[in-house]
Amino acid sequence: MIKKTVADVDTALEGVKDGMTIMLGGFGLCGIPENAISELVRLGVKDLTCISNNAGVDDFGLGLLLQKRQIRKMISSYVGENEEFERQMLSGELEVELTPQGTLAEKCRAAQAGFPAFYTPAGYGTEVSLGKETREFNGKMYVLEEAFKADFSLVKAWKGDEAGNLIFKGTARNFNPCMCGAAKITVAEVEELVPAGELDPNEIHIPGIFVTRIFQGKNYEKRIEQRTVRKRN
Repeated sequence: MIKKTVADVDTALEGVKDGMTIMLGGFGLCGIPENAISELVRLGVKDLTCISNNAGVDDFGLGLLLQKRQIRKMISSYVGENEEFERQMLSGELEVELTPQGTLAEKCRAAQAGFPAFYTPAGYGTEVSLGKETREFNGKMYVLEEAFKADFSLVKAWKGDEAGNLIFKGTARNFNPCMCGAAKITVAEVEELVPAGELDPNEIHIPGIFVTRIFQGKNYEKRIEQRTVRKRN
């Protein structure tokens, strides 16, 4: 039986270096790899290119890396609720490549499947298509988008087994699945780690072939990005 478990997040992130390109799963603050992000902060690696839908908030998620000026470039589709992200982008301190959300997901999936590039109509005729090859198919124009090339992919799942099979819970099944196997090394942190064979094969979302290392995370905050409540009458 193939075992992909490692003892802790320190071991899971062995090999991370300055200047690397890293994918990080999650949407807003939902399903983000909290333990892995905290370890990146602790390691102090810098000049990172981070591929993520957004960058968390000022004091949580990728916002912690922005505070420490560890990110050189963000590839994302949404600035979000992060004022520091916005400030660094507008001041020119941070290079930002804004990408349509569907294109961002497909660039991950293309890398996961081994496709070097694909055509999409999203962004044609806008700044998104500048400098890129365009082509007409059936009377409609498309933009050629290249798959991502990342060194590490950091994802978070609800449950996983020693062979790396993963189950995501609720809306945490967002960018996490398509980032598995989309980088040279995929690290999965899970809330619950079980022996291989314990998971129902019909419930597995990502097979272990897409995961390089897996560990059980701890101390999850699971913050809510925005909480809105009804005023009391």
